[in-house]
Amino acid sequence: MVYIIYCDESADKGTKFGDFFGGCIINSADQYEVITKLEQKKAELNLNGEIKWTKVTENYLEKYIEVIDLFFDFIEAGKVKVRIMFRNINDNPRNYSKETNVDDKYFKLYYQFLKHSFGLMTIPEDCTPAKVIIAIDVLPDKHGKRDEFKRFLCSMPNTEDFKGVDLTIRERDIIEVDSHKHVLLQCTDIVLGAMNFKLNGFDKQKPEGATKRGKKTIAKEKLYTHIRQRICDIHPNFNIGVSTSSRGFENPHWESPYEHWLFQSK
Repeated sequence: MVYIIYCDESADKGTKFGDFFGGCIINSADQYEVITKLEQKKAELNLNGEIKWTKVTENYLEKYIEVIDLFFDFIEAGKVKVRIMFRNINDNPRNYSKETNVDDKYFKLYYQFLKHSFGLMTIPEDCTPAKVIIAIDVLPDKHGKRDEFKRFLCSMPNTEDFKGVDLTIRERDIIEVDSHKHVLLQCTDIVLGAMNFKLNGFDKQKPEGATKRGKKTIAKEKLYTHIRQRICDIHPNFNIGVSTSSRGFENPHWESPYEHWLFQSK
């Protein structure tokens, strides 16, 4: 089996939560159908450019809802599985120091997200041997950690945690991509942005000097509410601020259509 993981990251630091990472995993057998239908939906709605959370406005709200509804239809059908990870900004390891850890934090958290969120350590035998392709939004290069990060990802299946799992990640299959060209990254960005928006209270913000919220904020709140309802259709009584429980799945990190992970350092 070949699986493709599309990954995105959002705000480094909000008022309460930060280090948001989001991704979706899809079987290569479903990739063409899902991408084609999402692109067709965008074209039908005259959404010719990149769709993303920062572009949500009152005028485009209904169009974004239509695209996201189709995305969640695929999630409910089991053809796409979405994972969101975030961190309480006050929850730091005991040895944390901004001066010594800021360079590595991004890549270390990204590694943990990819290692744990998608259930790669518990891929069922009938889905193996498995090869994973990782399509990742362009990585920062200012700290020279990019190549080292990719090597760590390639060696991940050889670690003790993956013992007995027939999984391969090749360096040439870790691809930095432009989200303008990848509709699954765009849909993931919208869901990720919605979570950041609500968790950090941006839905309550008002323009400076104003007594009411702006139209764009209200539109974003409506889109977030719609997304949350689609998640609640999958996970009744879904709580945005905590990690998703097993919800009756024997192998939740692999099987669950949608999962949240409030990352807490050990």
